[in-house]
Amino acid sequence: MKAHSKETQSNLTPRKALQILKEGNERFIHNLKVQRDLLEQVNDTREGQWPFAIVLSCIDSRTSAELIFDQGLGDIFSVRIAGNIVNTDILGSMEFACKLAGSKLIVVLGHTKCGAVKGACDHVEMGNLTELLAKLQPAVYQENETKTERNSKNKTFVENVATINVKRNVKNIIERSFILEQMVENGEIGVVGAMYNVETGEVEFYDDVMFIRDPENAEFSVESLRH
Repeated sequence: MKAHSKETQSNLTPRKALQILKEGNERFIHNLKVQRDLLEQVNDTREGQWPFAIVLSCIDSRTSAELIFDQGLGDIFSVRIAGNIVNTDILGSMEFACKLAGSKLIVVLGHTKCGAVKGACDHVEMGNLTELLAKLQPAVYQENETKTERNSKNKTFVENVATINVKRNVKNIIERSFILEQMVENGEIGVVGAMYNVETGEVEFYDDVMFIRDPENAEFSVESLRH
């Protein structure tokens, strides 16, 4: 398995990029890793990189995107921050990845049993972590199914908040970046949310926040984010 080149990257569609990640995760959960010569990939990418996707995930040590999706050197951009939240710096990184480096897909990847989500559910305040967890609070307040035990001891509440947080951040990316919004509208890139299960290794992609403009997605509408 060789690293992506400018030609292989340019020939991909957002839908195909998504399929590559799905196939990689399928290999991962069945322990069928593709054989790669990493030193050869180092040599192949020394003059440039052509990643086909950018994945925003949590800093959790179990959620390495390269491993979860069975990808090699030069295949994906990996952005990691506690709670897989979106801020201006991350948006700028995504604009670089897609507009300048040619990536075709943005994935917001949450995970089960997330410590940052648990901290937000418990309204933890501690140093600089306070400001970071505050960015998760809208998802906590948006969760309206849980009437009692709205804290980290309630596993269902935690997972509901984690899901809401992923879906909110997919929409935040498109709403807060005109560059990325236009690329989605033009079918140049796609944006999708997903959840990684730390018990099984499986990634679930959310169809209701899958913004890919192609014939396979009749429900696609960036405009729907504004209503």
